[in-house]
Amino acid sequence: MTDTLELQGRTALVTGGSGDIGGAIVLALARRGADVVIHTHRNREQGDRVAAQVQALGRKAHVLQTDLSVTAGVRRLAAQAEALAPIDILINNAGTPIKRVHWLELDDEFIDLVFALNYRAPLYLTQELSPKMVRRGRGVIINILSTAAHTCGTDTVYAYGSAKAALMTLTRGLARSLAPQGVRVLSVSPGTVDTNIQRNLTSPEMLADLVSRIPSQRIGRPEEIGEIVAFMATDAASFIVGETIEVNGGVYML
Repeated sequence: MTDTLELQGRTALVTGGSGDIGGAIVLALARRGADVVIHTHRNREQGDRVAAQVQALGRKAHVLQTDLSVTAGVRRLAAQAEALAPIDILINNAGTPIKRVHWLELDDEFIDLVFALNYRAPLYLTQELSPKMVRRGRGVIINILSTAAHTCGTDTVYAYGSAKAALMTLTRGLARSLAPQGVRVLSVSPGTVDTNIQRNLTSPEMLADLVSRIPSQRIGRPEEIGEIVAFMATDAASFIVGETIEVNGGVYML
């Protein structure tokens, strides 16, 4: 944890900010001095709880609710967030496999939904918010990926893995376009983390198998992701551009 205020005077928008990893990111940013706009889809009550924690730290917090799988919802979120305060930091955290579907059973409707949430929403939010960052001369955009971007995961999350891989490629392209204009784009890629989504989608047997293949012999904690993301948003990381920061307990050493 940190007691410094490197982000004081800046406002962050965190999508999926009411979830486990999203909430940890929100609080880590607030501890560094940032005010935070917290996006949630269905769990407004949890979003309000996270906002109360931010306010207890002496920072401003607002909760906005919308469905990011719908393009109009993405555009509306960007407009509502900017109406509250200029957005200096965009954390595209909202994303999920939605459910496990074997690749032989994937269809247009499900693939469109997975890509809408995990790829199109980050792209469209960046389209909406980055020009304003450029005009202000500074900004940071961090896309939250997954180890599935490299491995594609099990055969029931190929659509999700493909969407995250596309987002990783997009991160590099956007970084190349925006870095000369003062806006850093990068990504953080968590491995297996202890979240409600993980518990809902992964059986105890599958989780035990995953842990057995992690050199650290455990899964990650949301706070470990939150601290990395918040650090990457600070000026201390100002020379890190277009990179994907892997946080997975050593999986890629194998």
